[in-house]
Amino acid sequence: MSAVIALGIFCVAFFFIATEKADKVKTALIAAGAMAVLGLIPGKDVFFSEHEGIDWNVIFLLFGMMIIVGIIKQTGVFDYLAIWAAKKSRGRPYRLMVMLMAITAIASPILDNVTTIMLVAPVTVVVCNRLRIPAQPYLIAEVLASNIGGAATLIGDPPNIIIGSRAGLTFNDFLIHMAPIVVVVFVVFVLFTRVLFRKSFQYNPEHVASVMALQERRAITDPRLLIRCLIVLAGVVVGFGLHAVLHLEPSIVALVGAGVMLLVSRVDTSDVLSEVEWPTLVFFMGLFVMVAGLVHTGVIATIGTWAIDALGDNYFVAATSLLFGSSVLGAFFDNIPYVATMAPIVEGMVAQTPDPQTGQALWWAFALGADFGGNGTAVAASANVVALGIAARAGHRISFWQFTKYGILVTILSTLMAWVYVWLRYFT
Repeated sequence: MSAVIALGIFCVAFFFIATEKADKVKTALIAAGAMAVLGLIPGKDVFFSEHEGIDWNVIFLLFGMMIIVGIIKQTGVFDYLAIWAAKKSRGRPYRLMVMLMAITAIASPILDNVTTIMLVAPVTVVVCNRLRIPAQPYLIAEVLASNIGGAATLIGDPPNIIIGSRAGLTFNDFLIHMAPIVVVVFVVFVLFTRVLFRKSFQYNPEHVASVMALQERRAITDPRLLIRCLIVLAGVVVGFGLHAVLHLEPSIVALVGAGVMLLVSRVDTSDVLSEVEWPTLVFFMGLFVMVAGLVHTGVIATIGTWAIDALGDNYFVAATSLLFGSSVLGAFFDNIPYVATMAPIVEGMVAQTPDPQTGQALWWAFALGADFGGNGTAVAASANVVALGIAARAGHRISFWQFTKYGILVTILSTLMAWVYVWLRYFT
């Protein structure tokens, strides 16, 4: 009975979030409160359980990077990059979109898709404002590119960190098995965007001419502060890359980086904290508790157990089910708690496989489905929620369905390509 109630609360809340009939932050908090009050998740687990509560690693990673981005913003570097990008693309919409997507896709595997969006989205908003064009299509394309690009490495997408830890997979394992299909999918996606966003491309010669006349170097308001910030940011990036060696969570790296940047920049702390996307952080907390209710009452585990029993020893069907199932479920549940919940179930499936290669194929199918499923809806991945928050704050609001109508098509395309890849590489 508790599972039915939890599923009902989640579905009602998701309906209001998807249709935007109510504020998403209020909806998430009310649904989370209902889960806790009805005992669908123990109160203490909301705050202290690693798998059945708020994922503080994600929350503090976002918080730390928001502070870092807020300080860097004060140097004028985002205006510099925006003018540079506009001039290099000569204001041509598709060329500009490809440039921004390429930057995002290249940075996402090195940083992670959430951090990349925090750095690239402000630049996008500025360049679109300069060219007097709507920023929504460019922000959506960047988020989709970040979720695709981030799938290539162990640290590029948070679900990969969970899978790598559970399956004992290394950074090089992800490069060898995930990067090839990610590159192919990204190239096809870039070509697809020419059709996908064709109605959104606008070219205004008079505004382009005014931007071409600008001197981007004049946009840098504080060169000394910029140098200090870039040094700290480089240290944070190195920390992300070495987090497994240093035995530090990415959230700790981000928080330390934020503290050091506050120290060396000597900016007003209250000004920086005003740049933090507080509604986004609160929404994530509520969403984690909503999903925790499904985990604690056994809804997701029941689905996983049923899948194991139904698939038997047909491992290609099992890989197919993991790929498409994760893509579908990952589109409706944030893929971080989803992967954390399903990882033990996949581990049980892998334990029944006859050889290591088949077992690894299941892990890669699971990872590809969860990563690419992150593009499915506006709440499917952390980067999506963060981008929508930045867009709303900048006056370029993106609705749930405005994002989702593009995300679903890209998810279907990328998942089908991943399925062909898994079949050819591991089962033929």
